[in-house]
Order: sequence, then C-alpha cells, then structure tokens
Amino acid sequence: MKWDADARNRQVLEREERLPFLGEDDLDERHHAAMDALRVLYGYPEGTPLAPFFAILAHSPEFFAGYIDLGVATSVRSALPGRVRELAILRTGWLQGAPYMWGEHVKAARDLGFSEDEVDRVTRGSADPAWGELDRAVLRAAEELHEDSMVSDGTWDALAGHLDHRQLLELPILIGHYVMTAYLQNSVRNRLTHRNPHGLRAR
Repeated sequence: MKWDADARNRQVLEREERLPFLGEDDLDERHHAAMDALRVLYGYPEGTPLAPFFAILAHSPEFFAGYIDLGVATSVRSALPGRVRELAILRTGWLQGAPYMWGEHVKAARDLGFSEDEVDRVTRGSADPAWGELDRAVLRAAEELHEDSMVSDGTWDALAGHLDHRQLLELPILIGHYVMTAYLQNSVRNRLTHRNPHGLRAR
C-alpha cells in the first residue's frame, strides 16, 4: 500500500490527542507494578515520566499492565533476532499508516544498524529486489497478514528455512501486537512530540 504520507500525518498528528495524559498522581498499584517491570528490563531510572503513549494508555489500568507485559514479551523476551523484529514492525507500521509507531521504530532500526536505504525500502515492501531471502519473507509475512490474515505456505516455508519453531510462532504474535498498537495510537492521535517529527517519511 502506498500512503499519501503528508495527508496521513495531517489526519493523525495535527490535532490534539483525544484523551488527556495522566501523571504520577493518577496511577495506582497496577500501573506501578507494570512500570517497575519496564524500569528493570529497560534500565529506566526511578521517577522517569511516562512516555506520551503510556500516559494515555494509563486510563485503563488493566490494559496498561497487560499491554506492557505483552510488549516486554515481544521485545526483551522474544526469540526473534532484532533485525527481524524491526523489519516486521516497520512494515506493519507503514501498512497501518501509523506515524507514531513508524517514527519510533525508524529510530530503533537505525540504532540497530539499518541504513537509510533499507528504511526507505521498507516502504516499498517485499517486492523490492534488493532484499535477501529472510528479509523478504519477513516483509511478505507482514503484508500477507495485513491483506489476508494469514501467512501463505510459500512465505512460511521461506521463513522456516531461517527461523525455528518458537520464532515462527512469535512472528505473527509480534505483528498482531503492533497492529493493535497502530489502531490505538492512531485513534487517540498519539503524536511524536520529541523524538522523530517526520511521521510516515522514511528519511
């Protein structure tokens, strides 16, 4: 899918968030338990303010905790290689037209060593001839799940040539988690307030 990136950025980002941010005084023990897990796993110092997305998600303590648990499982505890994860997340973010997710994970991908050209090629998808076999299969899996809600036999077989059973299971879970994230971030108009102001642009 080819987005009109400027139009999508205006649609999602150029208005106020639909829900107010919550602060430390609004949190209860469920929030704090989830945040403690994040601080341990990611090394956040005590007193670190909630990121904008979490400060909105905190309106539902139960889903806040559940979302963080799944997010930790799909990142820190996942058996998927970092490159596979970021390719799947970036392609999903692009297909979902999710400016906040795209911007955050462009930064994460660059931190992992993705080149500017690779980030740009993610927007063109698996059809770009420059991808290697595993990269192409990961991108195609995200595309097929977006289009048909399942991974085709050919793509599964290509993935199985590089990933073990646990990794094969985790890839659709990861992609589904970030589809849900896109739905929520877009619907509450979560904006990139400080890290990457470029929305759905690759560069």
